[in-house]
Amino acid sequence: MEKKWSIRLIRFAAIFGIIGTFLGSKMSGNMDYSLRPIHAHILLVGWLSVFAWGIFYKVYTVKYKNLVSIHAITAMLGAFGLTFGMWMYNLNPFNLNETFVMIFFIVGGTLLLLAFALFVVITFLTEDTN
Repeated sequence: MEKKWSIRLIRFAAIFGIIGTFLGSKMSGNMDYSLRPIHAHILLVGWLSVFAWGIFYKVYTVKYKNLVSIHAITAMLGAFGLTFGMWMYNLNPFNLNETFVMIFFIVGGTLLLLAFALFVVITFLTEDTN
């Protein structure tokens, strides 16, 4: 179970990595750094955190396999929801209802927070590798 989610998380992180570096390159080329917070969250949450979780699952075996799936799904939804919600909140390019956009942003951040909390629990539920 961990190995299957490991590669999924790493691939998901790679997508965030390319989006984050593209956004940084675009900002630099345009000399417009207004999207810095979004760029930073895409790279730190979407690339770094999700990649680290993928590596963790490659290295460790978790006692309760269902937690791996729950964590990975929550992590991916949270990373996407937070960063996409942040982008929508700052730019709202589709002119969606502001309340909807804010709730989308908040739900994404909350899912990500839950993913981090669940990961803390999971680190204590690994099988002994000694």
